Amino acid sequence: MGNGCCGVSEQRARSFLTKEERIGMLNEYKDYLEKEAQGVSERIKDLEKE
Repeated sequence: MGNGCCGVSEQRARSFLTKEERIGMLNEYKDYLEKEAQGVSERIKDLEKE
């Protein structure tokens, strides 16, 4: 990981995203949350069987 001019990282996150990028990121986050909720539900069922 290199540093750019004045010690500013070249791999810094962009400050301004397009509408399509924001929608894509939100959809990915939503999918992640849905999978996490499914995992939690499965874990609860497993614990209830014990």
